[in-house]
Amino acid sequence: MSTPLNDAQLLAQPADDYMNEAQQAFFRERLLVQRSELHARIAEEFAGLREQEVGSDPADIGAAEEQRQWQLRLLEREKKLLDKIDEALTRLARGEYGWCRETGEPIGLQRLLLRPTADLCIEAKERQELRERHQKRVV
Repeated sequence: MSTPLNDAQLLAQPADDYMNEAQQAFFRERLLVQRSELHARIAEEFAGLREQEVGSDPADIGAAEEQRQWQLRLLEREKKLLDKIDEALTRLARGEYGWCRETGEPIGLQRLLLRPTADLCIEAKERQELRERHQKRVV
């Protein structure tokens, strides 16, 4: 097995090598590491929620509840990211990773380095955001 690529080596590869075996292995490893770190953070947050003690002072109770709600929102966001990582790993296994789900065009190595869970190219993402903004104005 060959040595894994680093970011600079990945970006230095010719365009014709897009999503070759080495690049897929690079992103698979990056996603798996990110997934593992996220699992650890989620477990830590859950442990923190279970260990919280609430005092009898109404101000303490209010502050503790506010902290608990903040932690629950954070956990919800991290769970969504975990789902996106799992979806990206599934796309990798199917040979669909790195390709825009809307246009079929390459997403691009730079974008995938910044957002390994991306499933839309920049242009498709911009169109999606425009539609979302338009729908918010209409509602």
